[in-house]
Amino acid sequence: MRIDIHSAEVPVLCRACEARHRGICGALDARELLRLGRISSRHEYDAGTTLVAAGERGDHCSNILSGVVKLSKLLPDGRQQVVELQFAPDFIGRPFGGESDVLVEAATDVRLCSFPRDALETMMAGSGALENRLHRQALRQLDDARDWMMTLGRKSAAEKVASFLLMLSRHLHPQVEGYSTTFGLPLGRSDIADFLGLTVETVSRQLTRLRKDGIIEIEKARHIGVTDLDRLKDVAANAA
Repeated sequence: MRIDIHSAEVPVLCRACEARHRGICGALDARELLRLGRISSRHEYDAGTTLVAAGERGDHCSNILSGVVKLSKLLPDGRQQVVELQFAPDFIGRPFGGESDVLVEAATDVRLCSFPRDALETMMAGSGALENRLHRQALRQLDDARDWMMTLGRKSAAEKVASFLLMLSRHLHPQVEGYSTTFGLPLGRSDIADFLGLTVETVSRQLTRLRKDGIIEIEKARHIGVTDLDRLKDVAANAA
């Protein structure tokens, strides 16, 4: 049930929200949070739901509260390339931008806190802190993209799969400091292969190798337990 945010210093939902402190809302003061809270809404989407279609100008921007969002590029012949994964408390949307050049989908069940794009653009015009926070996030995403380009271009299949697992371990549970040692794979083998530039068979072979080496455990095909984090880091860094 929604609270009466007009009478609260900071909305209760905002106080308990991960994005409140680590996402873009961390740049807002109580007055600005109240203003944004009046026009925000929370939504839940099932895995596989299209959030923003390629070529569409999204009317809303959102904070990811939980779950994983997948960004894909569509080729003219219909093929699809997974180009990025986003996690809580990442921000979805591009203020002041045009049509989306990527397909944005829920890779897992996701919860979003959404607000009208036009209203956010108005707030940014009057809040240097908010504009700075979004700018810093864009730079972080650029740095992550450059790191991932190196992973795809220079690393071996074993290093790619280990790096992918480390990325999930670091981001899937934002409430955990450092790395989480248990998590579910947000993508199937085919999407993982697409994301890493490998074949499905190679991905499965490398996961099996990590399991046989005692570095990970695999339960029900999609649940990973990291039993030796240091060795996983070594494989990702080619130090094994």
